[in-house]
Amino acid sequence: MSAGDRSLSGTRARRAPSPALVLSLIALIFSTTGLADAARHAMVRAVAGHPVTSKPRSGALLVLGRNGKFPPAAIPTVHNASRVGGKTAAQIAGTCPATTVDLGSWCLDTAPYPVTNADAGKSNYIFASKACVAEGGWLPTAAQLLGAANRVKLESTIHDSRLTATIPLDASRGLKDQREMSSTLVTTEAGSAAAGFEGVSEGSTGNPRQGQANPVPLPANPLPESLQYVTVYSNGTKGGFAGSEPVANPENFRCAFNKTSGALNKSES
Repeated sequence: MSAGDRSLSGTRARRAPSPALVLSLIALIFSTTGLADAARHAMVRAVAGHPVTSKPRSGALLVLGRNGKFPPAAIPTVHNASRVGGKTAAQIAGTCPATTVDLGSWCLDTAPYPVTNADAGKSNYIFASKACVAEGGWLPTAAQLLGAANRVKLESTIHDSRLTATIPLDASRGLKDQREMSSTLVTTEAGSAAAGFEGVSEGSTGNPRQGQANPVPLPANPLPESLQYVTVYSNGTKGGFAGSEPVANPENFRCAFNKTSGALNKSES
């Protein structure tokens, strides 16, 4: 091959059109001959040998949606993604026992705690606190009772509405205004009289190394009159503070509970 031929061959190689230019020219020619759609489809099928589609297909190029994201149909669902540990979202969130009212994030007994004849007169603050814990819950605060007044029939006066409050119906057992105990405490004094006193046992001595004198024996006072719980009543679904009672005084009460997975009626648990 002569020098001229090699020069001519190199010039032709350098001036060879690119594939993209060829495709563009083909599309332009087809568009002027009324075959634009066919050209576009032919070019689509020719993109690296992969078809372009709006639906997921093996080996195809997926077109994004108008929002610039993959269509929902193209996103695979994880197997059993609707459950965690075999439980649904509702089961994980928890439910209320059958004898309670669902108040959103917690539950409240629909009726006061059933004090038996054997426990009559014993239902003071300590009794109520222990009873609710034994049930798996807690003694509600005054604020919780007031907040639930429009959903739960609280104890009330004998003249309150029977549609919204729990009032005595049997005159043979006595008719009287009723109140509900809350866990909210108040006091009318300061010091040991305000929150009780553990007392000083007989035989207690001071620390002789520090020269302490022997303490004077004193009786315990765990339930001082000045330490009282706030009582609440229905007052026609509005709820109201009814004053307070010494923590040693028995009163009607009901228990509150957290939602639990698979909660059962307390009589069945």
